[in-house]
Amino acid sequence: MKFTLLTHFKEFGKRSNTGRLVLDILGDAAEQVRWDRMTPPAALLEEIESGGVALVYPGAADANGDDLSGITRFILIDGTWHEARKIHQRSPYLQKVRRVGITPTGMSRYTLRKNQKEACLCTAECVIEILRSVGDNAAADRLEEGFLAFISQSGAKPAVTKKDGNET
Repeated sequence: MKFTLLTHFKEFGKRSNTGRLVLDILGDAAEQVRWDRMTPPAALLEEIESGGVALVYPGAADANGDDLSGITRFILIDGTWHEARKIHQRSPYLQKVRRVGITPTGMSRYTLRKNQKEACLCTAECVIEILRSVGDNAAADRLEEGFLAFISQSGAKPAVTKKDGNET
């Protein structure tokens, strides 16, 4: 299984970007592709045509959108929610990709940016949820450990969800 981070050019070099963390921790299981409206990434287009690719993007999932079996590559749009919406709307090839939904096990702990969308996760949190969903808990644990260190070093205060569902 591989993760492709379709990244808006403004994200390269941002200290608050968690996509870089995914790349560093997952190594060859993740790649970053710079999004270009005029020149879609040829290799990614070929992968999409061959099948087994799914887009993780907020909104209604396709039929069986929570069934992750048979997926060999997950595409995540890596950018702010505003940038991600533009990328999705301006990339006709993404409209053709099977769309999957993930059900977060808790609230986002990412607080490094303003205007966070309620019930939405950052890139690293999405990858953690997918890894857990497919049973790769070891990789999910490594990424979560790195993510928690990342947000604590950045001055964010991670929310802790107690067993009763309330945050502290």
